[in-house]
Amino acid sequence: MVFDLEMIKKLYELYPQKVEAARTLLQKPLTLSEKILYTHLWDGEAKEVYERGASYVDFAPDRVAMQDATAQMALLQFMQAGKQKAAVPSTVHADHLIQARIGADKDLQEAINKNNEVYNFLSSVCNKYGIGFWKPGAGIIHQVVLENYAFPGGMMIGTDSHTVNAGGLGMVAIGVGGADAVDVMAGMPWELKFPKLIGVKLTGKMNGWTSPKDVILKVAGILTVKGGTGCIVEYFGEGAESISCTGKGTICNMGAEIGATTSTFGYDDSMRRYLNATGREEVVKSADLIADHLTGDAEVYQNPEQYFDQVIEIDLNTLTPHLNGPFTPDLATPVAEMKDAASKNNWPTDIEWALIGSCTNSSYEDLTRAASIVDDAVNKGVKPKAILGINPGSEQVRYTAERDGLMDTFKKFESAKIFTNACGPCIGQWDRPGAEKQETNSIVHSFNRNFRKRADGNPNTMAFVTSPEMVAAIAISGKLDFNPIVDPLTNENGENVYLDEPVGIELPEKGFDVKDNGYQEPALDGNSILVEVNSSSERLQLLTPFPAWNGENINGAKLLIKAQGKCTTDHISMAGPWLRYRGHLDNISNNCLIGAINAFSGEANEVVNQLTGDKSEVPATARAYKAAGVPSIVVGDHNYGEGSSREHAAMEPRHLGVSAVIVKSFARIHETNLKKQGMLGLTFENESDYDLIREDDTFNFIDLDSFAPNKSLTLQVVHQDGSSDQITLNHTYNEQQIEWFRAGSALNLIRANAN
Repeated sequence: MVFDLEMIKKLYELYPQKVEAARTLLQKPLTLSEKILYTHLWDGEAKEVYERGASYVDFAPDRVAMQDATAQMALLQFMQAGKQKAAVPSTVHADHLIQARIGADKDLQEAINKNNEVYNFLSSVCNKYGIGFWKPGAGIIHQVVLENYAFPGGMMIGTDSHTVNAGGLGMVAIGVGGADAVDVMAGMPWELKFPKLIGVKLTGKMNGWTSPKDVILKVAGILTVKGGTGCIVEYFGEGAESISCTGKGTICNMGAEIGATTSTFGYDDSMRRYLNATGREEVVKSADLIADHLTGDAEVYQNPEQYFDQVIEIDLNTLTPHLNGPFTPDLATPVAEMKDAASKNNWPTDIEWALIGSCTNSSYEDLTRAASIVDDAVNKGVKPKAILGINPGSEQVRYTAERDGLMDTFKKFESAKIFTNACGPCIGQWDRPGAEKQETNSIVHSFNRNFRKRADGNPNTMAFVTSPEMVAAIAISGKLDFNPIVDPLTNENGENVYLDEPVGIELPEKGFDVKDNGYQEPALDGNSILVEVNSSSERLQLLTPFPAWNGENINGAKLLIKAQGKCTTDHISMAGPWLRYRGHLDNISNNCLIGAINAFSGEANEVVNQLTGDKSEVPATARAYKAAGVPSIVVGDHNYGEGSSREHAAMEPRHLGVSAVIVKSFARIHETNLKKQGMLGLTFENESDYDLIREDDTFNFIDLDSFAPNKSLTLQVVHQDGSSDQITLNHTYNEQQIEWFRAGSALNLIRANAN
């Protein structure tokens, strides 16, 4: 089945003239990113030149994708929007709520038993509003999207930061909060600041142990976790064309870890091969008719410095395998240097667990390369020292891999565990035996994210990110600092042996196959379908609109917390066991900012309640301020809200009475989410003013009643000793976003316009 073929054909029919209109307007050759952006303008053909990194632009995405954890809140919001059907093709994928514990079959059934209420809710809402639903076990959202929906030159948004995976098929695919998804599903324009462009020129061709994963691990080391913020990363060159489509997806996927808006590749033969292999020959036929428009102009790639804001060049011939971590995905260490790095930093080198999968590295090709290492080790009489856990990317990948003997290969290691086609350990859905002891240890995985406590909840687990083949090799050796290129292993006969280089199969020789892909097609007419939410449910709660701004200055606000250092969305709204409450705003608000480090005490989840003088947990303190009618603020450091797209990190403080979040700098998605929920997301004009904030301060906004674009706000900070400071705060709100604030949220405006 080919999804959305008529939509794709219609888009392609208009593509040439829209590209030409943009080229004429800009009077220069175009990057691929520019072509996609200018062909998806809400108002049609390009009529004005947008300034990169400055202009707010309305776009018309082709589709929306949501995973089950974020879809709950997105759909609860959509139900309030007053629409009868999603305006663009949309899907929900049940992949986040399945815990990895015993193995695929038992874990899947346990998830269905535990989450049945949520799955039934998602299924019924999708059925009612014309949204496709991929059932538990069908696969990880981004792999399923790549297999079924992604197409060259398209634009999509998704309620997950790794939506960018679809860049592997030449899309501009962007992670957003649920409120953004609601805009698009409600038939409204989607707003984005026009991105800057980073070009990555890939020369040469990978060899040996090097994989596409190493490309993005290298890029992450260069750009760091915030170096891509506000940018699209566009890969090009002979090296880019030599990489498989799923390999391109891997590179784009982990681009989220450098803060990039998205990453993408131009249409080429690898995409043709993948589209044909996944039953989308008709898409290839249509794409081939406009192939020149689905990649950057030749002049751009010949002289990239003239057309990109930044250019990075990587020689794939000399690129070597990497391990990134711990605790941050941008700490890049070549495998050859890990012995010295581990010794210098006192990283534990004994490995108990090694994990393959996630949306980043769970393709058929990934599994074949890892399986080749396992097969080689078995044939040479080497037994694994670590447990090897595997999460296939989709039921189609799993079924095909099982048919072709790959799963049997993995099972030759008695330590191997095949988990469900789901996110599992990648997002903290891992019941790891012994994690509660909080022992210091190291693990390796092919996932994209390795923040502290991310995988198993243990703050002392050091997670290192690497390729699936390196994961397999390290699982066999049991050592973090094992370098398969030069290090021998000892087999059961006491002989020293060396592992052969990995061998991968890009696409299955017999084609992909699947018995049941897990897709539920929505009803043609959903008007008669009822969506019921039990008022006593612990998992689901219908939303109550946030109150509109009263038009007055906010005065007498108290400090909820001054967060110090890294404060990601995991710190603001933890995943793991809290995923069960993603559809219940009040219950999940009990995790609000419990992972943030209090700048005054160095402790997490402990702040002073200024009304009582007592120390208390952050959510309890926020609830006390709200009950007393006292507004509160949150103060943060750099890149506040880094990581996931989860809008709960914005909705929870809003629900608990926080009026403003004031930081040195924001991560893009989180800043947008704050705006959508009717909050003030502000930055210090002078970063040093962060140091002026004391634990017992009171805050008064002086000129909020004249809130306007490009106009700073003034905050009076009154100290307990009677002294005060005035702080200048900057913002990026345009007039439309200020209207969201005035209305109390963007959703309030949508609902008002629908009525």
